[in-house]
Amino acid sequence: MKSLLDLCRIVDLPKIQDTRGNLTFLEGGRHMPFDIRRVYYLYDVPGGAERGAHAHKDLRQLIISVSGSFDVGLDDGITRRTFHLNRPYQALYVCPMIWRDLENFSSGSVCLVLASNAYSEDDYFRDYEAYLEARRASLYFEGE
Repeated sequence: MKSLLDLCRIVDLPKIQDTRGNLTFLEGGRHMPFDIRRVYYLYDVPGGAERGAHAHKDLRQLIISVSGSFDVGLDDGITRRTFHLNRPYQALYVCPMIWRDLENFSSGSVCLVLASNAYSEDDYFRDYEAYLEARRASLYFEGE
């Protein structure tokens, strides 16, 4: 059985190099597998703090370290992988029903998130055990 994490991946973004500074851009339908409905960013994260600790039922995201670095731990209830983000020209695509933890933020890091949907509390799993129950139910259903 393939892991749901196989759908999550690093996406290389265009990088235009120039002696005056580099430029990276994103275009919907070309670099992203969804239309952007929300953009937010995390910054001034204190040393040792963790963010995330949730999963989304339907939301898809691209997570980018536009400055500094941090780790994104992804968990599909069976497998766990950690991605170290530290390049502003790379994004991590996260599909629905993946538990995520963000940690090990470097000083001055900025985490930019592009999301497929507007904010909805109903889209969240904030309890890991409830998330695992939902994943087990979906795995059973998918196996039917």
